[in-house]
Amino acid sequence: MERIAGKTIEEWKNEYPLLKKMVSTEEVFWENPKYRTFEEAINNISLNEKDVKEAEERLNRFSTYIARVFPETQKMDGIIESPTIEIPSMHAYLEKMYNQKIEGKILLKCDSHLAISGSIKARGGIYEVLKHAEDLAIENQMLLFEDDYSILDSERFKNFFSQYSIVVGSTGNLGLSIGIMSAKLGFNVTVHMSSDAKQWKKDLLRRKGVKVVEHESDYGIAVEEGRNQAEQDPNSHFIDDENSTTLFLGYAVAASRLKKQLDQMKITVDENHPLFVYLPCGVGGGPGGVAFGLKLIFKNNVHCFFAEPTHSPCMLLGLMTELHDKISVQEIGIDNRTDADGLAVGRPSGFVGKTLENLISGVYTVGDDRLYKLLSSMADLEEIFLEPSALAGIVGPALLFKEKAGQNYMMDHHLKQKMVNSIHISWATGGSMVPKEVMETYYKRGLQIQLRK
Repeated sequence: MERIAGKTIEEWKNEYPLLKKMVSTEEVFWENPKYRTFEEAINNISLNEKDVKEAEERLNRFSTYIARVFPETQKMDGIIESPTIEIPSMHAYLEKMYNQKIEGKILLKCDSHLAISGSIKARGGIYEVLKHAEDLAIENQMLLFEDDYSILDSERFKNFFSQYSIVVGSTGNLGLSIGIMSAKLGFNVTVHMSSDAKQWKKDLLRRKGVKVVEHESDYGIAVEEGRNQAEQDPNSHFIDDENSTTLFLGYAVAASRLKKQLDQMKITVDENHPLFVYLPCGVGGGPGGVAFGLKLIFKNNVHCFFAEPTHSPCMLLGLMTELHDKISVQEIGIDNRTDADGLAVGRPSGFVGKTLENLISGVYTVGDDRLYKLLSSMADLEEIFLEPSALAGIVGPALLFKEKAGQNYMMDHHLKQKMVNSIHISWATGGSMVPKEVMETYYKRGLQIQLRK
């Protein structure tokens, strides 16, 4: 009988009864028993505010270059940032869908509409490429921190970067961000794509001059093949979605920018006005980095929940069993097949799981049919078009109030009386780059599911 960390699957199920529902691909909500106060948790983490500040300053240095080569960023002076908006019609729809009153305000963080690559991956992916470019240029005495970085938009720099390669394994959106940015700078870039990556993403990358290698297997193999390729070439840099602190810090910068937006909206976050953030999660780097940044700023007044597909609950599995990357959904009998392609990951990042195991409030799962229903409803009610994986964060506020584990979380942390003042932010992770005809098929599928049920 197959064993995982010395126990049979039945023994794991007996120890963690929620596993039975997960294996049946039912929607679940899990409260993290290892959640601690910020002050207790931060002592075990090697990264800090200084690291995030450095990342923010680096992005600022590159802003003149970004504004020059991506004209759509000019109105933001080369800063790649997304709006945060209230979604009152969707709020009412969720209350109706779950027959549940949701106290507080629900906002949408529109990373779906980030410039350049239209997803949250524009944060970490683009940042790591820029850091690598800066490191190379400074080491070779071609650039100083004080320079106007728009000088990188020149044949001299493109010729220089063309001596180097960047490699990544991706289900789609990370590959888009890294491919587009790397090719623009002049790097030779290869993106290893897993079987669930959408065809339009592969086509778009190839049009941008990126080499796309397709794999019949899932995300884990695409990453492994990318890593193997990079190891053969000393001039090659492998971007490791599972273990990169650079990616993680690029995502973390989102928090200080969100804080400014909330201030502009006159939204207070403090002990009596708690903030809840719901983040779609694949391998964990994007949501993990954002959650870390938010905890640094708002400390115990922010509560971060990860959202995963019912067929790919890898982070929930890793956190709950405390095995992190030493267990995969396939090993316990879940197929890792979901239309939420950016979240189709069977094994979580051990680095993210271990870093955040005391900072994440909980994890919940959502079925594909529900994602499609939410997709068509979001289009009809708010005129916002998202890709399926980006809808995973939308149901978080309803589940927090509806599910027993969510109610327990509010009780355990003395939040019940404060919920009337609460702010809920659902992180929309991608969608604006989806071709019109593809979005139309998503939308129609959502309508069909609405009619069917």
